[in-house]
Amino acid sequence: MDGSDRSRAFFKDVKRLIIKVGTAVVTRADGRLALGRLGALCEQIKDMNTQGYEVIVVSSGAVGLGRQRLKYRRLVNSSFADLQKPQVELDGKACAAVGQNSLMALYDTLFSQLDVTSAQLLVTDNDFRDKAFRNQLSETVESLSALKVIPIFNENDAVSTRNAPYEDSSGIFWDNDSLAALLALELKADLLVLLSDVEGLYSGPPSDPKSKLIHTYVKEKHHGGITFGDKSRVGRGGMTAKVKAAVYAADAGIPVIITSGYAPENIIKVLQGERIGTLFHRDAHLWAPVKEIGAREMAVAARESSRRLQAMSSHDRRKILLDIADALEANVELINTENEADVNAAQQAGYEKSLIARLALKPGKISSLANSIRVLANMEDPIGHILKRTQLADGLVLEKTSSPLGVLLIVFESRPDALVQIASLAIRSGNGLLLKGGKEAKRSNAILHKIITEAIPDSVGSKLIGLVTSREEIPDLLKLDDVIDLVIPRGSNKLVSQIKNSTKIPVLGHADGICHVYIDKSANMDMAKRIVVDAKVDYPAACNAMETLLVHKDLSQSEGLNDLIVDLQIEGVTLYGGPRASSLLNIPEARSFHHEYNSMACTVEIVDDAYAAIDHIHQHGSAHTDCIIAEDHEVAEVFLCQVDSAAVFHNASTRFCDGARFGLGAEVGISTSRIHARGPVGVEGLLTTRWILKGSGQVVGGDKGVVYTHKDLTNES
Repeated sequence: MDGSDRSRAFFKDVKRLIIKVGTAVVTRADGRLALGRLGALCEQIKDMNTQGYEVIVVSSGAVGLGRQRLKYRRLVNSSFADLQKPQVELDGKACAAVGQNSLMALYDTLFSQLDVTSAQLLVTDNDFRDKAFRNQLSETVESLSALKVIPIFNENDAVSTRNAPYEDSSGIFWDNDSLAALLALELKADLLVLLSDVEGLYSGPPSDPKSKLIHTYVKEKHHGGITFGDKSRVGRGGMTAKVKAAVYAADAGIPVIITSGYAPENIIKVLQGERIGTLFHRDAHLWAPVKEIGAREMAVAARESSRRLQAMSSHDRRKILLDIADALEANVELINTENEADVNAAQQAGYEKSLIARLALKPGKISSLANSIRVLANMEDPIGHILKRTQLADGLVLEKTSSPLGVLLIVFESRPDALVQIASLAIRSGNGLLLKGGKEAKRSNAILHKIITEAIPDSVGSKLIGLVTSREEIPDLLKLDDVIDLVIPRGSNKLVSQIKNSTKIPVLGHADGICHVYIDKSANMDMAKRIVVDAKVDYPAACNAMETLLVHKDLSQSEGLNDLIVDLQIEGVTLYGGPRASSLLNIPEARSFHHEYNSMACTVEIVDDAYAAIDHIHQHGSAHTDCIIAEDHEVAEVFLCQVDSAAVFHNASTRFCDGARFGLGAEVGISTSRIHARGPVGVEGLLTTRWILKGSGQVVGGDKGVVYTHKDLTNES
């Protein structure tokens, strides 16, 4: 998932940037050097230097390093008697003098390994009172930048006139954060990056689970409304100082980012326009994204609406679905008009045919969707269903009941019909819903969402189903593990993998749909031809379409296989072969068996027997849907029992793996996970369980208060 943010597009024009490295980034929690972090930072700076950026570093850490070394020196030079006496705090200026040498030696060593030259520039507050000094400073930096040398600034605490490096906040600058801001103005930087030990500025202490990362700081909105956490464990000012310096620089026209110095490649990502850290900008109040105040509120509103939905009677929930079905059919022309506009735009943009096929709502599709919703409405109410009833003791009955999951986030690509199916399933199962469709289906999704939510009564609220309109909102939503209960991605392998790697919320879905059909030597070849052609040709862009055809070796020279190959080619299917099939059938060799074509193409391979087919499926498949065509029922049973996929068929097309065809009414997707739900996920896959205990005053009393019976009452009326 692309994390780029349009409000940060101006970063592409950055040439000169100042990076302020905090003490918490330079050192570990025990005060020792964080060599790994510092090395990774130097590698980023080297990459930026190579790409033509002018990088200037302001580095803290000298006093901390010096204190560590002087503590050790004092320990070595002390007698046992000395160590028994109260230890006097080390002089901060002495620590700075020793630490500065160590810090620069480290930078020099790290940069030398990367074939980069660095330079040390020590400054004091009084220096900046001299105009000649400021002019000379600019000239020196210009000379160093022209030679691709990295200037490294630090306040010269050893000779500073401050009373104490960590206490005196007077002067033109008062710490390295404010020094970095001052240098950004003096040296006309395009960007200031303040590295911290957290991701950015939060609405409260980062350790508080309720605190939220602020992506864009708006003074009019955030000033005075933020609760800062503890001061930096080692540095001078912590986040308070960084925000003060950032506001100062931003007001003067220098954009600022506060971000983590712990995360690899963070600065590179910032320059690429990704939504990293907190942005401070003079014009932020004009274009601060609405999503900053919308993601959590949208999820919370969906949860509140879902609770009102659950409180309704089964009859009223059923009526909502029937009203939605009627509304869809009443607005077919409007829906088709918007969908045609999306399809035309996708064609003009040069999208792949498989995507356009999924995007288009074929004639009769809306009617089909409406009928599926009616089927769903007429099913038994899934909420509050008693799954198990147990008498724990006399007068004490425990019920295990079905219950909605809560709030679902569905991210899907291309298919607007998925929005209808998912929304109807969410309503039937009593869940709140957040939907994010692909930009290629923007108009289709918008009109479908409008029609559906307008059919939801005010007593529940249209916010039951939220439509996420911006791609940049997804990272925020994926962090809301306290208000979103399940994420279901429907789309490409890349989409599913990126979402799984970006959230703590449970994810339900499948990354690939590499479906196999195996033709056994006992197969009826006329049946095999019908099934294989249907599995590939009926809807090649679907995840349940056949992608690999496996054929028993005894059929490799048969007329039946030749006829099947000809039938596929007549239908327009491009064939690729495995090592055995490519030479036998004279077709190009497939680059990989693990490939989902999503188009009129498939792979063919010859295997020794059903066991070899099973091994092939386990090695190269995606555990989605696999089929055997065989008249030998013993072989078929082996296949059905041993193939470890979500759906395994005998003598039937893989295209049957679908929620509507399974009688589920609809589906939110097909899961290849092994936890919670597997295969087509209908209403049952969107439910969890609750325990309801009904008593008459019983107490545990050390387990002597009752006589346990644990009698199963499930089947009793």
